[in-house]
Amino acid sequence: MEIGVTDNHRRFVWYELMTTDVAGARDFYASVLAWDTRDASTRDLAYALFSSNDVEIAGLMALPQEATRKGATPRWLGYVGVDNVDKVTSELKRSGGTIYVPPTDTNIGRIAVVADPEMATLALINKVEPGAYDEAALDQPGHVGWHELFAIDPNKAFAFYQELFGWQNADSEIVETRSYRLFSVGGDAVGGMFARREGKPGSFWLYYFNVDDIDEATQRVKNNGGQTFEGPVQVPGDTWVARCIDPQGAMFALQGARSRSRHPQGSGIQVSWSSNWGRVSSRGRVIVDDGKGHSSN
Repeated sequence: MEIGVTDNHRRFVWYELMTTDVAGARDFYASVLAWDTRDASTRDLAYALFSSNDVEIAGLMALPQEATRKGATPRWLGYVGVDNVDKVTSELKRSGGTIYVPPTDTNIGRIAVVADPEMATLALINKVEPGAYDEAALDQPGHVGWHELFAIDPNKAFAFYQELFGWQNADSEIVETRSYRLFSVGGDAVGGMFARREGKPGSFWLYYFNVDDIDEATQRVKNNGGQTFEGPVQVPGDTWVARCIDPQGAMFALQGARSRSRHPQGSGIQVSWSSNWGRVSSRGRVIVDDGKGHSSN
């Protein structure tokens, strides 16, 4: 079986939740993001698909027992589409990355699970024909609207991904000693790389799901057993973001509008920027960590 993903110039094209409680995670995200699920299991693998308005968003599977024994915890995994998984995996290793799962044929195509030199995990997937995946719907609720890398050194991380995938730098400024590196793919700003706070666990990718109302969505997170540990905080375009943890411990984030009657002013270092946010050209600011737990993309 091939899910509906497309190569799309080495950008993130698929997402997968590996968890210790598949039924619990399915119910949680159905409540928080209004996702539907359908079974897509094979003889060798139990697998489900999350979808929004009949568009497939992500996969859902049990965290392998071997991974659990090695200390792995529930997590979201992003897949970058490439023309040749084997070739890119070799390039990644030569550039200092780590290979967790070598190129392997699976129910969603040929994949590899890897990590960058700072051990942030991601996956590669071969190019397949477009199916239910609809790029035009990426700004819609339930879809991933932003990708954020918490890195030890955002500049070194950006150089690694630029060499590996050809990602481009989007205009940004460094304020004081902290930086937020916006990156673009095919002319679209699709994410940022942020210097993680000292003392926090290793580097990792965080994925932002679009919601209609950030306050209602974070309330659904709480009502269904999850936690919001940062935000909501305002970012450019009158968008608000919040970072969350699902009941099984997987981190994710939300972004969406907020009622104008609920606009408390957050504090933080402001990073000015000018770039394309999705397909909209705009200017604004990014509020990053102020050392008191207030941060955003």
